Amino acid sequence: MQPNQFILASDSPRRKLLLRNMDISFNIQSPNVIEDDSSYLDPIELVYNNGLLKANAVAKTNPNALVLGSDTTVSLEGRIFPKPQDFEKAVEMLIDLSGKWHSVYTSIALLWHAGGFQEIHVDRSRVRLKELSKDLILKYYKHVCPLDKAGAYGIQEASEMIIEETQGSIETIMGLPTQLLQKLLKENGFEFKLCD
Repeated sequence: MQPNQFILASDSPRRKLLLRNMDISFNIQSPNVIEDDSSYLDPIELVYNNGLLKANAVAKTNPNALVLGSDTTVSLEGRIFPKPQDFEKAVEMLIDLSGKWHSVYTSIALLWHAGGFQEIHVDRSRVRLKELSKDLILKYYKHVCPLDKAGAYGIQEASEMIIEETQGSIETIMGLPTQLLQKLLKENGFEFKLCD
């Protein structure tokens, strides 16, 4: 017995792109949920809970599918940097992160209700930003919209303007640890090959 399809429970264009790059067949369904970005939560707990929340929302109406939920957050010394509410907050976030190493956490929540399957993992990578002036941040924001990105930045566009170095998986920083996902699918015998 196998799931009848693989569903990405996300609207994220970055997660869609990363899954496409894995050459697997998948569908997309937006999870109708309110994420919890509470600043008092541990970052691992936050992405774990939100990934599971998204996956469960879609799995409830698709019990025969394997559903993937995922969430990403940025953390510096225990402080969470969620998606900024406006450009002013985005600039403040990058000023706070300027020149510092911080962590990026991304969860993978895989649910298959009909098969009684659930696995949730959290992957961590690290990023150090350059020393950023407000002028440089505003120039960067002419190339990148920060409002849909945890920590108010992305690694896939104009990253050379603000990122000094990284440690760990670039895909985790982008929003989906594809190497870990591939490993989990293989270990559990899930195959979602593209049609020739």
